[in-house]
Amino acid sequence: MKGVHDKASVLKAIEEQDIHFIKFWFTDVLGNLKAFELTKEQIETAFDEGMGFDGSSIQGFARIEESDMIAYPDPESFMVLPGDSCGKKSAAIFCNIANPDGTPYQGDPRQALKRVLKKAYDMGFTFNIGPELEFYYFTNPYTTELIDFGGYFDMAPEATEVRRATVLALQEAGITVEFSHHEVGNSQHEIDLRYQEALKMADIVMAYRLLVKEVASDYGVYASFMPKPISGAPGNGMHVNQSLFDQDGNNVFYDENDEKGYYLSDLAQHYIAGLLKYAPEFCAITNPNINSYKRLVTGFEAPVYVTWARRNRSALVRIPLYKPGKGKATRVEMRNPDPSCNPYLVFAVMLAAGLKGVEDKLELPKEVSDDVFSYSDEQLLEAGIQTLPGDLSRAIDLFEESDLMREALGEHIHEYFVRNKRAEWNEYRSHVTQWELERYLPIL
Repeated sequence: MKGVHDKASVLKAIEEQDIHFIKFWFTDVLGNLKAFELTKEQIETAFDEGMGFDGSSIQGFARIEESDMIAYPDPESFMVLPGDSCGKKSAAIFCNIANPDGTPYQGDPRQALKRVLKKAYDMGFTFNIGPELEFYYFTNPYTTELIDFGGYFDMAPEATEVRRATVLALQEAGITVEFSHHEVGNSQHEIDLRYQEALKMADIVMAYRLLVKEVASDYGVYASFMPKPISGAPGNGMHVNQSLFDQDGNNVFYDENDEKGYYLSDLAQHYIAGLLKYAPEFCAITNPNINSYKRLVTGFEAPVYVTWARRNRSALVRIPLYKPGKGKATRVEMRNPDPSCNPYLVFAVMLAAGLKGVEDKLELPKEVSDDVFSYSDEQLLEAGIQTLPGDLSRAIDLFEESDLMREALGEHIHEYFVRNKRAEWNEYRSHVTQWELERYLPIL
């Protein structure tokens, strides 16, 4: 993924590096990575004509009576994969999904992000993203048995080797890693990525999750991005650092003359206000599973209240402190997303919310630097502080009612997502859990 690719450079790389297999990757609406594989002999034709496939079995794609889809490879997403397949090198390339007539398919999450990015570009901006994905290492997929008992920034030699191997695999695929470390929870880890333009970063997040799991499997352990796999322990977040740049490469969030001393431009303040206003409406996208809301509780640094601050890590939106001479690093950190999400949709809805704040010149509310978790209900009401949805059902209600979310993602994705997640909630609501049996069966 290093550098800029076009068809010619991809074909040259395939030949020079003797790559035999090329995986065509795309993502369904729920964020699952899908793939089919070509031999190198077919790749040039695929660039010219696309590759047809049946979309009726893909979550959120076509109905059976309109199932034909075309996958067009995006040469800029080409990456050589680490390791060999049957002794032969392989590569991957992300695809844009189109209708048979060549028009963009409305159910493709990648196309949804591209539409919102086009709006930002027409306003004069590019959108950069730097996500921080957390994950746990367990002994296997069927248990939460830990492989180390380290804490934040601890050495934890039991897991350091597998984490280092993961960093090397990411780098081999052309993905730039800034640093890695042990997170707060026992056996919890994080590998941070160098910021990129949003579409490229969404592709990278999909590849990242796969490579983290594959390397862990090679070492005989299991890597989990489940938002809250262990009760009473920190959950897995995906803090999303974001910023807008103009066409000349200037960070438009930075203003050294900001009268409030935030070093934030008026545009940045409107953008943050947009994130705060629409966060409850896009929470179903940033936190898309029933388990996601087990993480969004007080006591573990995961945000619950719709606030912003510079230092306060309990805030929904945090502004990392400005360092002199580092204006380009000015950014907004959204702290509620979790790594089970679809990154294309997450980046799309956040950008749509921020741009709406800019368009409407929304006023940035007062900074909340206190520990909001200590506030009483009366204090929260007096301060006018909203909360994020407490469960998936409420999140879906707000998402369904949101005109902005329907506009940002398109009617197809919006309608399918609501329908799918309502079915998930109804299945969960009628399921008798082990907690209920342990609590009620002996006494009722």
